[in-house]
Amino acid sequence: MAQGTPVKHKKKTKSVLKNIRQAERRAAINRMNRTRVRTAIRRMRTALASADAAGAEKLASATYSELDKAIRKRTLSENTANRYKSRLALALNALKTKK
Repeated sequence: MAQGTPVKHKKKTKSVLKNIRQAERRAAINRMNRTRVRTAIRRMRTALASADAAGAEKLASATYSELDKAIRKRTLSENTANRYKSRLALALNALKTKK
């Protein structure tokens, strides 16, 4: 915004206040779900980077499950989650064949 331009504010009607509460609640839930997914992915990538095939194999199903939950809860789009799963699976299979 240009400097000195007045900022438009919505009137604080009951519906606007309710909408603000809903948006904050949804944002908190989405943040929590996104954090859970990112942590699972980070753990699996760490196992893959340390060439721990057995550990990565154990984490794979839990990570895929978290990604599927994120799809169901609409935190991630289906294509994005499937892309993550595909790349993790490729890395896991490459690690298995290397051993």
